[in-house]
Amino acid sequence: MVMAGEDWRNEATAALFDAIVSLTGRDEAAHFFRDLCTRRELEEISQRWAVVRKLAAGHSYREISGETGVSTATIVRINQWLRHGTGGYQHMLDKLNLGQEEQ
Repeated sequence: MVMAGEDWRNEATAALFDAIVSLTGRDEAAHFFRDLCTRRELEEISQRWAVVRKLAAGHSYREISGETGVSTATIVRINQWLRHGTGGYQHMLDKLNLGQEEQ
């Protein structure tokens, strides 16, 4: 039985996550994700991660938008996931020692 809000979890996503966690370095990840995603998808994912890092470092929405080109509406949505999501963003920020001291 799938819990409400967890309907995106299935065998296909599990297989994808298994592949991702088996990657052993940046070059391997780059090759895998470049084959998996379009250039635009990679740009969008990269921009979202840049927004997360800038939010964690205390940058304003206007500043982030100007630096990344991401709309303030998208920044608001990303911030909602950062603050009230599953904790994935915050876990990675902590794991990579990113946050307030970052640019």
